[in-house]
Amino acid sequence: MSARTYLLAGGSFAVGTSAYVVSGVLPAVSSDLHVSLTAAGQLSTAFALSYAVGAPLLATVTARWERRTLLFVALLVAGLGNGLAALAPNYPLLLAARVIAAFGAAVYTPAATLVATGLLPAAERGRAVAVVFGGLTMAMVVGVPLGNLLSGSLGYRGVFGVIALVCLIAAALVVFLLPKVAPAAPVALRERFAVAADRRVLIMLAITIFGVLGAMSVYTYVVPLLGATAGVSGPIVGVLLLAYGVGGVVGNTLGGFATDRIGAMRTLMITMVGFVVAVGTLPLTATTVVGAGFALFAWSAFTWAFNPPVQNLLIELAPEGGLLLSINASAIYFGAGLSGVVGGLVISAVGPIALPVIASGLGVVVIGLVLVLRSVMAKTPAPSTAPVEVCPAGAVELEHR
Repeated sequence: MSARTYLLAGGSFAVGTSAYVVSGVLPAVSSDLHVSLTAAGQLSTAFALSYAVGAPLLATVTARWERRTLLFVALLVAGLGNGLAALAPNYPLLLAARVIAAFGAAVYTPAATLVATGLLPAAERGRAVAVVFGGLTMAMVVGVPLGNLLSGSLGYRGVFGVIALVCLIAAALVVFLLPKVAPAAPVALRERFAVAADRRVLIMLAITIFGVLGAMSVYTYVVPLLGATAGVSGPIVGVLLLAYGVGGVVGNTLGGFATDRIGAMRTLMITMVGFVVAVGTLPLTATTVVGAGFALFAWSAFTWAFNPPVQNLLIELAPEGGLLLSINASAIYFGAGLSGVVGGLVISAVGPIALPVIASGLGVVVIGLVLVLRSVMAKTPAPSTAPVEVCPAGAVELEHR
């Protein structure tokens, strides 16, 4: 695999850590800015909803930009947002900084994926996409626990400052190490959403939204949840978040393997049943440090095993479904954005212990939607979509600078 692909994954790690790190520093933000945990959780909501709305809009606006320049600017914007978050003296400005960082991430991740596929032969494009998205997984595995650990010595402002620095370093490396890449043919915003007219696509998007909502409504507030169930805080929380991250890597890998072996629909059903059990029993299994470690690992494994079968089903619905995958990415962040609101309401009304029960119920909703989808897919022809947005083979200038 090209070293340039791993560079793109490094940028994904930076913007992914920016997206997820609030979960690890939530109590510090709440204490320092004198806001409730619910209000602090809306920092994740602001990022996710800004990403969901910004991804298709900004992709259309920047469709004619040269790709290396676009990646550079996206990382600069993400770095700016995190730098402002480090300096923000109050909650409203911190919220605004999160929106800016989200816009940078919303531009970077889709563009990095397309550049990665354009830099390599067609036979290696699938692995290239996996490597780029692996940066987001590593953000969960390493970035969030490390952010939690660093917040003890640097404070949450220092954590945002470190993320800003990583974004700027990645931006500099992009300029010096990547070739220029011509943009793909632009696709109108209306065309991006035309595929959603198919009812199976609507069901798939609902599966994504409810699935992410169930997982992230708990993960956003996992630090206070662990405090309530196992009485842990400080560095121990960082270790437990690491267990969650490792579980995510294992689950993502096993989910892909199972999808290839037994099919996407069956894998998705098994995954959701496992998720319902794992998350619903957290108040019982996460009562000690050791128990919490195993519980978070299992919960994360089922959570992240969700992605491979969903992506596979989307490709089955639309073999040339680059636009459909883009819409689904917005659905992921829309669900993540709602999770901050739903989780905050549950904490305010009942407390963090109730979050796993609510998430388990949302998992049951997803299982029902999967059953509906299986019935509908047997009756409806696949939708047509625009071609996949990949860089043409001759669009990469290998000699640069």
